[in-house]
Amino acid sequence: MTGKYKLHTIDLHFQGLAETIASYVVEGPDGLAMIETGPGSTLENALAGLAELGFKPADVQHILLTHIHFDHAGAAGWWAQQGAHIYVHHFGAPHLITPEKLIASASRIYGEQMGPLWGDILPAPAENVTALYDGDQIEVGGLTFIAHETPGHARHHHVYQLEDIAFTGDAAGILLPKFNLPDIPAPPPEFDLEVWLDTVDRIGALPVEAIYPTHYGRIPHKESHLATIKQLLRESALFVKERMDDGMNRETLIDEYTQWNRERAQQAGLSEEGILHYETVNPLYMSVDGIMRYWRKRKEWPGGNK
Repeated sequence: MTGKYKLHTIDLHFQGLAETIASYVVEGPDGLAMIETGPGSTLENALAGLAELGFKPADVQHILLTHIHFDHAGAAGWWAQQGAHIYVHHFGAPHLITPEKLIASASRIYGEQMGPLWGDILPAPAENVTALYDGDQIEVGGLTFIAHETPGHARHHHVYQLEDIAFTGDAAGILLPKFNLPDIPAPPPEFDLEVWLDTVDRIGALPVEAIYPTHYGRIPHKESHLATIKQLLRESALFVKERMDDGMNRETLIDEYTQWNRERAQQAGLSEEGILHYETVNPLYMSVDGIMRYWRKRKEWPGGNK
């Protein structure tokens, strides 16, 4: 128990792998709040995790989504159809209510893997969706969450502060607990280096003692983790830019970016198992596409040593 709430972490076992996607359940004095639903493909695991905690689906009346990427919010429509109320960034809310455009866009990327990866993506009833803005306070379960605007990974991203902790989605990067290697997911179309650097600073300034990324679990050493994420953002963006400037094609760049990341992982002591975990939750070709798209919109390296 922390303060007046109890925090539970449900391991969604995405693609059969432990500790890759978390759904957080906060037990307050007046009920539950869930942070992140995970994808539809892990819904059965979410329900099993709830049951292990002694809860039923009907006990989940309030769900906070950091953003609408499927690994965080793919099952939100199912929960909303069961009666749960969904709180989400105002840019993302319309796509939960009418997900067809999002599904079509993702289908062009994932093709036949859409189902195995993400499962069913159902529309959320509009009356069960609340659009949030920067600084909004969400009073649920006898607790107060504060939404903080945190773009860079995605424009439709909020970090949720609860007393002295914060649920950071992807805005503070990734750190899988067994492998202890910070990483960044930079998918298209909204990766923005400068904006994300500012977001990391904003998270660092929050008066919290620990952060909880969706991938995965508690990070008590906030300052050192965020410093590493900022360095990795710069290095990854520059790595891609230098090769774009040399005229390297996408396929070769993906190969080189993958090799660079694998070498970094091996130097950190990761096994092949660890590398598989990271590449499952953060496909490297997606980051190459996101960073390339960012640079195509720019004329020169803007980040400097910010």
